[in-house]
Order: sequence, then structure tokens, then C-alpha cells
Amino acid sequence: MEFALTFWHWWIFAAALITFEVLLPTFYLLWTGIAAFIVGLIVWLVPSLAWEIQVVIFAVLSVLSIVMWRNYAQKNPVVSDEPLLNRRGEQYVGRVVTLKEPIVDGHGKVKLDDSTWKINGADCDAGTQIKIMSVNNVVFQVEKVS
Repeated sequence: MEFALTFWHWWIFAAALITFEVLLPTFYLLWTGIAAFIVGLIVWLVPSLAWEIQVVIFAVLSVLSIVMWRNYAQKNPVVSDEPLLNRRGEQYVGRVVTLKEPIVDGHGKVKLDDSTWKINGADCDAGTQIKIMSVNNVVFQVEKVS
């Protein structure tokens, strides 16, 4: 008995990939699922297509669809009305604050809103105003305001 793939195999495979995409937010399984659906459509139209050719078409369509999506996504980035929403530390860049504790040996802490943050910068006494210049992971790089 010869091995054969029918359009149902591809459509079931496509449904499984898209289901996994819904459960696991990878965003690559969606495109491979669409490729599997298209191969199923091709096999439905041309049922005598050898399984080896089907797999090659699937591979090519998968890679092509992912590359096309990545190119589209890079050229058309998502615009948000709150671009720093999930980048909390970056929300504080540019803010001027007054130190409650001194910066000693280049390290210190500052309280912003409801959190305490580590800071790196030139040594300063308590009461000095500093400006948050950047954030590296969870540590602010600060400079003394003149």
C-alpha cells in the first residue's frame, strides 16, 4: 500500500496548527497553518499530486508566508497611543526628581510613585535634583541637574 496525503490531512494539520497558535502566542504557527490549508486546497484541486511534492509546496509556502509577514510587519509597525505602556522604566526617562538618599560610589536609590528604583550616576548628596537619562534593565542612569 502506497503512502498518500489527502486534502483532509492538510486541513486537519492546518486546524491543529492554528489551534496551537491560539493557545501559544508564537505568531509563526498561524502562517504555517495557512500554508497547510493552501496545500490542502491544491490537493483538493489536483488529487493525484505526489506527497513529496505536497511537502515541498508546504515548506516553500511556510517560509514564504513567514518572510512576507515579517517584511510587512517591519514596514508597517503597530502605532500605539501609549507606546511605553509595558515598558515602565522608560516612562520615567526625562523626569527630574529630588534625591531623598545620597548617591554613594555611583550607586543609589530613588522612590518614584509607588516603587523604589536603583540608580547609577555621579555621587550626589540628598536633596540634589537629578534627571533620569536612560534605563538599563531596572537601573536608571542619572545626571545631576545644573
